[in-house]
Amino acid sequence: MAKISRAEAELQMTPMIDVVFQLIIFFIVTIKMNEQINDDIILEDAPYGPIIESGDQSQNQRVLTIEVDKRGWVTIQNVPVNGSQLRGIVQDRYNRYRDAFSLMIRADFRSQHKDVRKVMDVCSAIGIWRISFVAVQEHKYTVGRHRGPPGRGY
Repeated sequence: MAKISRAEAELQMTPMIDVVFQLIIFFIVTIKMNEQINDDIILEDAPYGPIIESGDQSQNQRVLTIEVDKRGWVTIQNVPVNGSQLRGIVQDRYNRYRDAFSLMIRADFRSQHKDVRKVMDVCSAIGIWRISFVAVQEHKYTVGRHRGPPGRGY
């Protein structure tokens, strides 16, 4: 009787590792961070405004948050945008959601009004008249981020 020779089966790991790396890259690129806000922005005080929980706006895709920092840079989800990019993004979001669309401006208390006004002008050119400004109820005079105690000048 003849012996049957069995060839050892080899498992090629290289293609499997390539697929795993491709999946890892895909998930890293497509993941959406829950909190994509600029921590360098210090908001103005508004002790009497309505309270909005941070989870309420981050979960809602219909809320667009535009940030203006103290240098006048306009960002959306920590990505700097120029005037035409801002107009395109806001117009696209407004066309998609219309009345359900909500726009919030997070402006640093040290930013100049002309920089915030640029964002407001884009919104009014598109036809958005309801704009919310994000502020905080607590005071900014915490360690490292203060204007000084209440009653004193800046």
